[in-house]
Amino acid sequence: MRIAFVVFNGLTFLDFIGFYDVIYQLNLFDETKGTTWDICGFTEEISDELGLTIKVNKIKPDLSEYDLLFVPGGLGTRELRFDNEFISWLRQAEQVEHIVSVCTGSLLLGAAGLLKNKKATTHPAAYELLEPYCKEVMKSRIVKDGNLITAGGVSTSIDLALYIVELFLNKEAVDIIKKQIDYPYEVQGIIEV
Repeated sequence: MRIAFVVFNGLTFLDFIGFYDVIYQLNLFDETKGTTWDICGFTEEISDELGLTIKVNKIKPDLSEYDLLFVPGGLGTRELRFDNEFISWLRQAEQVEHIVSVCTGSLLLGAAGLLKNKKATTHPAAYELLEPYCKEVMKSRIVKDGNLITAGGVSTSIDLALYIVELFLNKEAVDIIKKQIDYPYEVQGIIEV
């Protein structure tokens, strides 16, 4: 499986790293060994909303070539959803098998038309911003509608990744990862449409 982690200036790093840290561990299991990923963006380096920077290893790759697209949120999404070049790039993922976002990353998916006729969620403070982009805003932590999986606010990124691990593998794999990251919580608030 090939994963595209989309990053941009003004993202919330916990949105990204909470998901990344869990999904990275797919390589511990025979069924998903060989999973690869790219950190994808428009520039060689991006900064989060607090000024922390990371390197991007793929500049504007063809997103249609991935099996899973992951888009985090952050204050940068508010303006970025009106950036035609960025939104056109996200549209390349229209046929990707798994389209995933956490927090206000769903606003970017929505601006790209990827939430059309879908139920979705986002950070609770952004429900109203999401309304124009989807069929219905679900006030829940995780919403799966077909190949689209959206999740709520920042800390939900860990729950989202664990949910995806269970979809791809099983509950036993989730328990192994939870023990590894010392995560004592159970995923709550899942809606599957």
